[in-house]
Amino acid sequence: MDNDPVLDAERDAIVGALGPVVEGIAATFGPVCEVVLHDYRHPEKSVVAVAGAVTGRSVGGAMSEIGLRVLARGDEAGDELNYLTRTKGGQLLKSSTMLLRDSTGAVFGALCVNVDVTAVQQAQAVLNGIGGGAGTGAGEAPGTTTFGNDIDSVVEAIVDAHQLRQSRTWVQLGRAERLELFRSLDEHGVFAVRRAVEQVAARLGISRASAYNYLSQARTATATPAASDGGPA
Repeated sequence: MDNDPVLDAERDAIVGALGPVVEGIAATFGPVCEVVLHDYRHPEKSVVAVAGAVTGRSVGGAMSEIGLRVLARGDEAGDELNYLTRTKGGQLLKSSTMLLRDSTGAVFGALCVNVDVTAVQQAQAVLNGIGGGAGTGAGEAPGTTTFGNDIDSVVEAIVDAHQLRQSRTWVQLGRAERLELFRSLDEHGVFAVRRAVEQVAARLGISRASAYNYLSQARTATATPAASDGGPA
């Protein structure tokens, strides 16, 4: 991200102007709503304003898995609106992530709205039962997302979730599967966080040098097909 003083002043002004908006949205929807303002220039403490307590975060807290994914996509990322996710505590949230861009179009933050719809889901289940069990057409259940003030806990949760999906330990994975694990973690923005490689290495029980090596190979394998694609740069 460009560290131009003029752009930084512009970004600071945008963040400052959105402070009252955070409070206003949360007040409009009441206690089931949480609004979080992120400044992605500081991933480990990206929360600069928060109103409501749906996910229990506070100013100075870290970005979530969703924020890390946006960070990985950079300026190519887009708004994510009206999606469902679930907290580790089981709350069902309807959320929107609206990106903040400066005058050059660079993404530097996000305004996030989380509404706890757990009670609505429970009431709907009761009504469906009374009505004879008619389906809601809700589709696939949302995955669990880690929200926390500590970036380390977010990174560890992502690593653990990827390991769980593999259904095998690190030592049981073949080379291709290990590279895929690192590629997927990279796509989720894990390695955009300071000290993340060391943390992933510790979580997997491998050396830091091995982790850097796998990450380098995963990135090389990802970049090679694109280089021969012949499409626009």
